[in-house]
Amino acid sequence: MSHPVVWFEVLGKDGGKLQAFYRDLFGWKVTIDNPMGYGMVETGAKKGIPGGIGARYQEMGPWVTFYVESPDLERSLADVEKGGGKVVAPPKTLPGGPTLAFFQDPEGHVVGLIKSEPGEA
Repeated sequence: MSHPVVWFEVLGKDGGKLQAFYRDLFGWKVTIDNPMGYGMVETGAKKGIPGGIGARYQEMGPWVTFYVESPDLERSLADVEKGGGKVVAPPKTLPGGPTLAFFQDPEGHVVGLIKSEPGEA
């Protein structure tokens, strides 16, 4: 079973300021056409992974992270705890979107998990 890295994310207090910073720094196209003000990033490159930039989640601090695709978020989170990590946020389905969960590795880095559709992971 593979678990590919499928998304990156940069979140902070001022999502708009961060979006402008990375847009101007790297020439990325940042599209903000959703109620959350979340900026979907298009780097313009043929390699790499897509991502987003926006305001932090209310219950969490600012971060830079990546998302790993998993067919079974509960199982992955159980494996995180067995390996010495900590569950930060249990699985939650976003309105009209994917199901996400977050954990910290043994050194405190926050990593996102995103549920894949059957047969995708």
